[in-house]
Amino acid sequence: MWQELQIFGFRALWSPYYVLFIVSLAVLYYLIFIKRKDDKKADIKQISYFYSGLFLLYMIKGSPIDLLSHIMFTAHMIQMALYYLLFPILMIKGIPVWLWQNIFRLSVIGPILRLLTKPLIALLLFNGLFSIYHIPVVFDYAKANDLSHTLITLTILVAAFIVWWPIFTPIKEMDTMSPLLKLGYIAANGILITPACALIIFANTTIYTTYSATGGWVQALALCVPEDVLSSLSLSGPEMFSPLGVLEDQQLGGIVMKITQEIIYGSFLARIFFPWFRSGADKIDPLPTNQQTEQI
Repeated sequence: MWQELQIFGFRALWSPYYVLFIVSLAVLYYLIFIKRKDDKKADIKQISYFYSGLFLLYMIKGSPIDLLSHIMFTAHMIQMALYYLLFPILMIKGIPVWLWQNIFRLSVIGPILRLLTKPLIALLLFNGLFSIYHIPVVFDYAKANDLSHTLITLTILVAAFIVWWPIFTPIKEMDTMSPLLKLGYIAANGILITPACALIIFANTTIYTTYSATGGWVQALALCVPEDVLSSLSLSGPEMFSPLGVLEDQQLGGIVMKITQEIIYGSFLARIFFPWFRSGADKIDPLPTNQQTEQI
């Protein structure tokens, strides 16, 4: 497959302009949060989280994975899982708390964010937007237009930040959920995203024209392939680059999304459950010793 993808050229495969964007964010973070000498300086953990997030962002939006996401639905779902379920967490934990506090204190944005980050609203907002995006007519429309694709995916990304905020908020006064509620919150996330995955997995026909030879997949490729390169190629369909048929690719994409989501959610469930369980075990009254038994 790699040899076939070479026909799209270096710019489509490695997105050099996106590299400049990532480097700019890295430099900006260094100037604002690392170079400073006061107590607002980012610590080692925050720096590690942020730059790991930038690396992940480039891998899913700037590397050949992005090109493949416009050719194979499976690659698209891998991209979505990492982009919405992992990247926001790294950014939340990587940005120092004082900046988040300033954002939530803004006169207009602050109250809106405080409302949207309420657990029930956050759950419905993210999972609702994610499910609506994967309705065939919406999905095909987004893939057919550069501006609509950017606006829709960024809107869902903001919702992804919001849905993770109640769990990973660095602002102590906003961390109001008990460990048990956090476990239920993550489980509810997994349940609410299931219908969208099930629709894709159990469909008996292809539901996205974007990934069919007779559909708009070439138009979708224009989102990441330069127009002059695309116009010079003779393309018959996504099967040119995929070992799977369109329907099998669609079904595998739904399965991969669900499995990836379960792995990510499962790891966070374990991270919350075991410390909570151990802290509860420490509070259990110890069994009486032999000496205490004899006294009784």
